[in-house]
Amino acid sequence: MTNLKQALNQPRGSKDSYNWLVISLIKALAVICCVMIAVFFIIRIVPGDPAKMILGEYSTPEALKSMHHTLGLDLPLWEQFMRFLKTLFTQGDTGNSIVMGTSTRELIMQRAPVTLLLIVMACVLAIFVSLLFATVAATHKDKLLDHLIRIFPTITLGMPIFWVGLLLILLFSVRLGWFPVGGVSEGWIGALHSLALPAITVAFSQIPTLVRSLRAQMLEVLESDFVVTLKAAGIPSRVILFKHVLRNSALPTLMLMGVNISYLIGGTLVVEQVFGIKGIGSLLFTSISKRDFPVIQGIALYCALAVVIISLLIEIISWWLDPRTKGKQ
Repeated sequence: MTNLKQALNQPRGSKDSYNWLVISLIKALAVICCVMIAVFFIIRIVPGDPAKMILGEYSTPEALKSMHHTLGLDLPLWEQFMRFLKTLFTQGDTGNSIVMGTSTRELIMQRAPVTLLLIVMACVLAIFVSLLFATVAATHKDKLLDHLIRIFPTITLGMPIFWVGLLLILLFSVRLGWFPVGGVSEGWIGALHSLALPAITVAFSQIPTLVRSLRAQMLEVLESDFVVTLKAAGIPSRVILFKHVLRNSALPTLMLMGVNISYLIGGTLVVEQVFGIKGIGSLLFTSISKRDFPVIQGIALYCALAVVIISLLIEIISWWLDPRTKGKQ
């Protein structure tokens, strides 16, 4: 695999490179457009009337009709969609919350820091544990440690993420008292301590696939000719492992991480509900129960935008490290 120095020396201003970048950007924009259309129309298929949610079950038909007019729900669907697009492109928002009357963007930005911190913690934890497990498994091939680590993904892949969260709460919060049952404490130290269990829960869903992928790549590199040559030259095994094997094995796992980023964000939203964290996830579930269309649309679009941007960045980094991966993601 081409290393970073070799990749940097290769010409990147070629027509093919620019064409590939333009095509990647067009694909990203197409995904965002599809999400906008899907979110708008699918939400309106779900049974439930936002006006009745606001006014109550015993509201009169006249009151419901007036509320529909106020919310713009009595307009034809295509006209509602055009209003939605106009608000989105002119204000960067999906409108005001039907229930709270506040800008959707403001509501999401208030909850975003907690969710972003949880995602970052889960990513760091998943990468660290995956590197540790995969390295141990690859360097102890077909031994006891390797078999134990290989069994781990097989068992954990079938565990629902919310069930794992509940087990961790029962063990480390209720029984041992090491972590709070739910919520987020004030201050950085308190926040990190409160989000430790949720981060472990989210990372738990990502670790099995990352370990399996990285272990397979490391074994392939360890058995390659250039590693045999380095060992014959008397280079220490530790230097070979960290300087050559991990570097050449990390790229496919990085690409896999980019593919799994959507699952990680989705898992974070579910885990927030399990641990009672007031982040974007709890806002999403509350909005769904109350049929708050603008908030649901805003969260879906912001999450989709984050997934597309992160995936595009990982794709660009992967190509920068090894131009042969261009178009293979």
